[in-house]
Amino acid sequence: MTNQALFAGLVVDENGRPVDTAIVGGEPFYVVDDAGFRCHIPSEQVDRQVLTQMQEALKGSEGFVSEQAAKMMGQDDVFSKAMIEQQLKHMDKQFDALLQAGIPEDMRAYLGMMGFKVAINHHGEVLSIEQPGAAGDEGDE
Repeated sequence: MTNQALFAGLVVDENGRPVDTAIVGGEPFYVVDDAGFRCHIPSEQVDRQVLTQMQEALKGSEGFVSEQAAKMMGQDDVFSKAMIEQQLKHMDKQFDALLQAGIPEDMRAYLGMMGFKVAINHHGEVLSIEQPGAAGDEGDE
């Protein structure tokens, strides 16, 4: 079980209104206002959908992303790049740890400033993920 909503402050409803978060019985929820009825959606349900979609978007670009990440960390060597690439390829195995640790508040604020946004409906289905600056399909052959 997770301790916090991973994307708190970055989730909106299908009308673009911010979604609240709440802790009920120790479990985090996203709270969607559906015409006055507050639908409580387990955050893990939404967070896993977002992480899975992000992983799918990275498929095929792991080499490029790992190379850029290694450069950003100042560890532009073959071993660091290979380690990062393997972590990206097996990201789904790290979801549980990420859900437990959460995303630091300053990182969520940065994501929000960059325009990252997740839209969900009152059933907890992810409708869209806005990732400005995300790698596109331009370089694919």
